[in-house]
Amino acid sequence: MRKNSEKVKKILIPIFTLFLTVLLVLIALGQNTKPKFATLEELTDELKAAPCKNEERLDAARKLFEAMGATEADISLIESGSVKDLVVTKKGKTEDTVIVGAHYDKVKDGCGAIDNWTGIVTVANLYRTFRNMQSDKTYVFVAFDKEESGLYGSNAFIKSIPKERKDSYCWMVNVDSLGFAEPQVMDNTTTPKMLDEAVKMAKELDASFSHARILNADADSSSFVNRGIPAITFHGLNQNWRQYLHTSSDKFENLKVPLVLNGCSFVLRYIARLDGRPCSEFRK
Repeated sequence: MRKNSEKVKKILIPIFTLFLTVLLVLIALGQNTKPKFATLEELTDELKAAPCKNEERLDAARKLFEAMGATEADISLIESGSVKDLVVTKKGKTEDTVIVGAHYDKVKDGCGAIDNWTGIVTVANLYRTFRNMQSDKTYVFVAFDKEESGLYGSNAFIKSIPKERKDSYCWMVNVDSLGFAEPQVMDNTTTPKMLDEAVKMAKELDASFSHARILNADADSSSFVNRGIPAITFHGLNQNWRQYLHTSSDKFENLKVPLVLNGCSFVLRYIARLDGRPCSEFRK
């Protein structure tokens, strides 16, 4: 997450609802196959492996997606100057495209375990769940570079979209910094109608939900919102986040893995519920 707070509140998605969440995803996508989803033990190992050096994180992200089943044919690299975005594509029934992303870079201090290896691990696990499932939309899972220095990776990705295809990019879901609290939405980097959909879903799940602006902070979803592509950022921060992010305290020992799992569960359900929606849904 890029520093640029108001008190944030909680979405309550207990871990015991995880099986139900995955079942709902299957129903939403019309599947009878059993999906693979992260376990607490797997997430723990993946989060502990957060590279503390920026130059090691792109390769680590690639290896993580490969461990989730991505082949060489699925993976591509968008390069713009020194910016390198890792892109993993899952084809759907249509060319309508949804971007699911998180940034892999970190600031100098700390290991970036919270900001934002939690996002990379979440997005990679979302890919594993979706990769063998039929979907209406085509999904592009992206590990963005250089978010911390100015959202350069997400802007490079948008510039790579051919002008004639821009309208087929439906919306973007961003994950940035989980592990301190239940998943929440960052208002100031989110399209209001996409926020409304998260609020509606939380009510249907009978989950406690709230959201807030985070002052002096930004995220990759802003790049899409600013270019007319609806977007939303999910995070899992509390009011003490400034004591950890962008400091030497951003390390695995200071996050709570069950809260990362809860965030992954909520985002999975959110993405699945939108799969059959018209691509113009949130532009109206």
